[in-house]
Amino acid sequence: MNTIMSSLENPHVQNQERWPSPFWTMVGKEIADHLRSWRFIVLLVLIVLTYWGTTAVAMANLREVVSKAKDSDQLFLYLKLLTTTEGTLPPFHVFLNFLGPLLGIGLGFDAINSEQQNGTLTRVMAQPVYRDNLLLSKFTSSLLLVGVLLLSLTLLMIGGGMILTGVFIEVGEVLRIFGFALLCTVYVGFWLALAILLSILFRQPSTSALTAIGIWLFFTVFYRIVIELAVGAFAPDVKELSQSDAIRYNGMIMSLLRLAPSQLFTDATTTLLMPSVRSLGPVTMEQMAGAVPSPLSLKDSLMVVWPQVSGLVAATVLCFALGYYLFMRREVRS
Repeated sequence: MNTIMSSLENPHVQNQERWPSPFWTMVGKEIADHLRSWRFIVLLVLIVLTYWGTTAVAMANLREVVSKAKDSDQLFLYLKLLTTTEGTLPPFHVFLNFLGPLLGIGLGFDAINSEQQNGTLTRVMAQPVYRDNLLLSKFTSSLLLVGVLLLSLTLLMIGGGMILTGVFIEVGEVLRIFGFALLCTVYVGFWLALAILLSILFRQPSTSALTAIGIWLFFTVFYRIVIELAVGAFAPDVKELSQSDAIRYNGMIMSLLRLAPSQLFTDATTTLLMPSVRSLGPVTMEQMAGAVPSPLSLKDSLMVVWPQVSGLVAATVLCFALGYYLFMRREVRS
């Protein structure tokens, strides 16, 4: 009764409760636009086909993997569904290392410049909405779509695995698989933030798309080659190095390789989905002395990959913050 009386006395409160905020209205409109676009449908079909193919291969080889397991308590059956392969088709997380950037770039390369090319940016800015709501709604809507897609595939994999194998999933496996889905969302979010930044920098959508794909190709294909050439040119011969110097040089090379987002994603997903991975760098015999040959707990795996996860999140925030700064200072009426 008090709520009704207050709404009658103050009609603005009633209107605020009835209508959603402009931000969520714009998010809903962006999600509807993505769902109706052929670009998103093609990318969705590619990811679903990849997921179906890799899961089918893992299911076909699951019996052989289970028969080779030494300890049934440390089998991690559902993690095997994401990592098992027979060699003809890479596992799902390796495919996502390639398709995830394409999904992020495809959703964000024309986020701002297409609005300006079509003349709709000035119309939107003429409405009583904050300017940053437009940029935030573009990023939030695409990230929500990616998160829902990966969460749906994860739940489908868990449900299908329980039906086909009849084995209940452990809590640790559930947390690792949901952590993997969250990590994939962050990885796609980085490429999405980068694509939106390029859509602010360049007025032509084709230019921003080609630039984003060029950056992706450089870090995926050419970056490792450049690092190896630089190391081969400037590093001393391995035969002349002592063990400590060789480990130090190897650590330096790994640090340079981890400037690439794809390397951070590979390290993080491998450690999360394979509890037997205990380290991501060279380990000496002294460090291995006394180590118990058992899988790591989820907490220990997260401690191993925490630098990689922090790096991906920091790169995503940096790209979005730079795009936010440039968009807020941009003249949208020209």
